[in-house]
Amino acid sequence: MAPKARTTAKVKTTAKATSRARSEERRAEILRAALEVIAERGYRGASLGAVAERVGLTQQGLLHYFPTKEALLVAVLEARDQWDAVPTNEIRLDLLGSLVEYNAMRPGIIQTFSALLGESVTDGHPARDYFTERYGSVREKFAAVLRVEYGERLPGGLTPEAAAPLLVAVMDGLQYQWLLDPQSVDMAGAFRDFLGLLGDSGGSGSGSGE
Repeated sequence: MAPKARTTAKVKTTAKATSRARSEERRAEILRAALEVIAERGYRGASLGAVAERVGLTQQGLLHYFPTKEALLVAVLEARDQWDAVPTNEIRLDLLGSLVEYNAMRPGIIQTFSALLGESVTDGHPARDYFTERYGSVREKFAAVLRVEYGERLPGGLTPEAAAPLLVAVMDGLQYQWLLDPQSVDMAGAFRDFLGLLGDSGGSGSGSGE
């Protein structure tokens, strides 16, 4: 390749990389703005127009990055998972209670998560793959956490793999109850009570995890 052609190719490659980097920065800016809007206005108030205004775009300009509200909200949840990520080997069972307390401080995000979760069970919903993959990953992580805490059997007889879905169900189920009636449901306290039950050897010991 001639020197001039190599220079031209290098310039084009650099321009593409710069454009891609700017696009990623813009996406990150939009996600941060969406998170702010959700925190302020809740799930229903987090319209594309409100987010677009926050970042100085038209709604049509925002659609260039996220074609639907659902796509934007799923991206926000994915970003939240990355920001909140803790290596599996650093997660402890007692820290899960602290996570629930932390979630209680950001009701807008929990409302968005719960609303999309409820809608995602329908076929073809844009959030279905996200939640399916997320729950598979969370069950694996919780099973690992339970194994570190209790070994191959919990005091009640369940295996970590059998108990993990119950742990997830209680965490998410409490979120729904708390969102509906926060004055009556102590989400963090109830979750800690459940963790206490997991360590209670007074269960039936039926070994249903076999």
